[in-house]
Amino acid sequence: MTEALKRGWAIPVLCGVFILLNALFMAQQVYWFSLLPIVLIIGWAMLAAPERLLTFIAFATPLSINLEQLELGGIGVSLPTEPIMVGLTLLFLMKLAVEKGVVRVAVWRHPITWVIGAQLIWMALCVIPSSMPIVSFKFLSARIWFVTTMYFMIMRSFEDPRNIHRFLWAYMSGLAVVVIYTLVRHAQYGFEHDPAHWVMSPFFKDHTSYGAILAFFIPFSLAAVGLPGYSLTRKGLAFVLLLILATGLVFSYTRAAWLSLIGAAGMFVVLRFRVPAWVIAAAVIVGGGVLYLEREQITIALERNREESSDDMGQHVRSISNISSDASNLERINRWNSALHMWQERPVFGWGPGTYMFQYAPFQAAEDRTIISTNFGLNGNAHSEYLGPLAEQGVFGMLLMLALVITTVLTVLRLYTRMPDGRDRQLLLAVFLGLITYYLHAALNNFLDLDKAAVPFWAFTALVVLMDLKYPVVVAKEVGGEAMSETI
Repeated sequence: MTEALKRGWAIPVLCGVFILLNALFMAQQVYWFSLLPIVLIIGWAMLAAPERLLTFIAFATPLSINLEQLELGGIGVSLPTEPIMVGLTLLFLMKLAVEKGVVRVAVWRHPITWVIGAQLIWMALCVIPSSMPIVSFKFLSARIWFVTTMYFMIMRSFEDPRNIHRFLWAYMSGLAVVVIYTLVRHAQYGFEHDPAHWVMSPFFKDHTSYGAILAFFIPFSLAAVGLPGYSLTRKGLAFVLLLILATGLVFSYTRAAWLSLIGAAGMFVVLRFRVPAWVIAAAVIVGGGVLYLEREQITIALERNREESSDDMGQHVRSISNISSDASNLERINRWNSALHMWQERPVFGWGPGTYMFQYAPFQAAEDRTIISTNFGLNGNAHSEYLGPLAEQGVFGMLLMLALVITTVLTVLRLYTRMPDGRDRQLLLAVFLGLITYYLHAALNNFLDLDKAAVPFWAFTALVVLMDLKYPVVVAKEVGGEAMSETI
């Protein structure tokens, strides 16, 4: 075969055989054989160039299409990204079993890795008593291949700084294609409010996930305009991408995404002025206490708001606090209350990972139901990355999600102050603010079961861990009367 390849005739012969066989298959209306070259190329890349394949996944994720949206038997798998991640996960696990040092010891010992590991272990335990074991096992499997590829594998790839920027730019490029496609379709309807819910189909299920991912990447696109080391051409391209993503966000009519960016701006102020962690914690506790004590008066004030979501941007913003007549807001409250009722019935293990949408219908209170509620409970999830795990995995599921958020935030608050000014620090800030947008958005929606959100979420979390290991804490100690320092 080697000699044949050297002579140059083998490739034309193989191509000819493939064309002939494919023609025969197509004549029988069998079209899957046409994908064989792509499958072979991806298989080769898994073995020979996994880092490039991870970058390809970043580009393909915004453009991926979920088979469930195409009504192909309810198979909730995104193509082409998830099959590739499954293959990479299997290869990684086999390599982990036979080789040492595949994952650095420091990574295993990092607190964020501990929390992620605890999440996976608890999720696996919750599969056993699940009300729908097959659904829960599939949900767990998806989480495993997301974490394996976009946390452990990507962290190893990110040890080369060039791969970090390739990954970020690849995702933004794919996302820009989706935004342009969406804006062109939306323009045909005069950028009205109602079409904004579905014009991003088939790439995104709805405008909420679309807006969440746009908000996720706006901090980096903004930072890239002035990032040290970038050429003038690249900075100009970053500015163009920023305009595209910002325009897409405005016309997504996603109120939660807009709020998440305001929250990210607040965190930027905290980091910029180096506000101590204890001050932030105290503010959160005091604010939470005020909200609890004044909850009745706040509810009465919110119920006075009758502004409906609409084409008018000002009215649309004001409708955020409308809990009296806005169907979208009221349905969220319905889903949250349903999650709490589900948790009360199964407080420890929950109903099983991924089962909320199939089980919540009987838990809807009559006074919570809205014009968009359904008796069959097939219109989505708990609309919360925190209450969803509470219903599906019990109290420990929610606590572990909160632990992941808090551990990551505290890691960055300590890390940012000890990092020197420069490219890495600005990169960490941009990535962290992207995570903040999702942490805040997660109070109103949950998308970590989708590749669109899972890929950047776990990759950005991996980058935080990598930066924390790259810039360790330096402590001073005295040895033999001389001051010395060591890293921990």
